[in-house]
Amino acid sequence: MASPSPSPSPQQQQLQVLPVSNPQTTEPPPQPPQSAFRFLLSFATDNLRHKLSNRRPWPELLDHTAMSKPLSFSEATLRIRHNISYFRINYYIVVSLILAVSLLTSPFSLVLLLGLLASWLFLYLLRPADRPLQLLGRTFSDFETLSLLLATTFVLLFLTSLGSLLVTAFSVSVALVAAHAALRVPEDLFLDEGGTNQPAGFLSILRAAVAVPPSPAPPAPGVRG
Repeated sequence: MASPSPSPSPQQQQLQVLPVSNPQTTEPPPQPPQSAFRFLLSFATDNLRHKLSNRRPWPELLDHTAMSKPLSFSEATLRIRHNISYFRINYYIVVSLILAVSLLTSPFSLVLLLGLLASWLFLYLLRPADRPLQLLGRTFSDFETLSLLLATTFVLLFLTSLGSLLVTAFSVSVALVAAHAALRVPEDLFLDEGGTNQPAGFLSILRAAVAVPPSPAPPAPGVRG
């Protein structure tokens, strides 16, 4: 009579139920790290595209039928606040175009501005933190690099024609935007024709509250004899 086969040990049972890994599966190769300049350029492009998609239609901005002189300074201020909030992206584009045209009329100032922006980008903002700046055989610390860039910026903005050009172009663009915002009548200032003579803003709310007739008082109860 044959002897019964020995039962497998618990370790052998555990080994039998273990799944077999597929040796043919390979992990995807790691992607190379994206450079800081490419990441910054991609982020700026996506952000600019998103902002431009939120702009208002240009015919709505340039509608001459919606232009009128404000009756008071408070009304002009209210128009400016509303229109800047509504046409914010369009006003940014107008200011940018005025600055760009002003710089194109002065190539020397444009070269100075581009050189200044490139210095800030490649010497400080996009430079790795563990790699100090080396220039003319000398190593500069972060504090020395920042101080050198600030001094260069001060000289270019206040001691050359670049600063006066930027200030003039920015002042003209801000004045143009403020004038348009003060003359452009927002649609929600006058809800109907009967309310055109009412002042806009918080004063109109107070006047409307005063104009509401008070509710009649309840009749006094009769006195019993």
